Amino acid sequence: MPQVTVAATRDPVDKSYRKMVRGMDRFARQSGDLAPGAALRFRLLPRLPDTRMEGITLTVTGDTLALPVAIAPDNSFTLERDERAWREDAALVANRRTASMTWRADVRSPGVPEGMRRLGDLRLECLVGMEAGLISNNAHLFAWLANLLSDPEGVCNAPDGNYLFFTERPVFAVTLRAGGRSLALPPRFLYAGGNQAPRDLPYCDCQVLLDRSYHAPIWDRSWPDDTLLAFETMDDPPAGPPAPGIEPGQTREQVRAILGQGTEIGFRSGMQAWLYPPVHVRLQPGQPQALVLFGPDGRVVKSRAGGR
Repeated sequence: MPQVTVAATRDPVDKSYRKMVRGMDRFARQSGDLAPGAALRFRLLPRLPDTRMEGITLTVTGDTLALPVAIAPDNSFTLERDERAWREDAALVANRRTASMTWRADVRSPGVPEGMRRLGDLRLECLVGMEAGLISNNAHLFAWLANLLSDPEGVCNAPDGNYLFFTERPVFAVTLRAGGRSLALPPRFLYAGGNQAPRDLPYCDCQVLLDRSYHAPIWDRSWPDDTLLAFETMDDPPAGPPAPGIEPGQTREQVRAILGQGTEIGFRSGMQAWLYPPVHVRLQPGQPQALVLFGPDGRVVKSRAGGR
């Protein structure tokens, strides 16, 4: 029997070239409204703790073709339109286990200050990402997502759409700014909403990026597309008022005695965030919210009073 060498195999979770081109088409249709002058790239991010993000190669692989895709140092890339790849229903195949990475659309408008994001760009990122089939959550755990994957508006235009964005560094606060209006997002907008128990993290594409994950109010049209998002990182000096009665250096026991039991979110760095009120408690209108950040030594690093 002659030997046959297979250079690349089609993994069921490799990204579909056709879907990604449809995402590019969605960008072309809606960028004029949401993000005039913006550029679109796609980006690879780590999903598993042992994922190596150096030296990644990416190939558009079909039945009769293998087209290399150039990857920038930040692991972002663009796709060329290729009729043969479309006709052969090609896939984007990386030299990594596909489930070890998460994929996102990356939309950037000119003139946005360094370290900030523009809300219209994020709205378009969500629509393109959903159209392109980039979400990699496990369908058996996130069953609600299965019916929405073909309906980007169902995710991107609804308060419970739960589309995750990621910052470059571990985040502590996100503030919206539009004209003279400013609002610090509630703590529940951070860390995948505080809903990821340790047993669930392997099924979330935020597994190793939990401390960089946040939701943005992309569904809230009272905030215009030119709204800017400013980020306070865990390492930055406190930018807002602390949680009532909470001071740096206090222990977990002291915080619990003052604020009660919050939702505890642990990070791979050893840091820990407590959200108030706990996420399993139904939030009442006007209820005060707070976020307390502990260092690996179990003592308060900083805290903040929450938004509305």
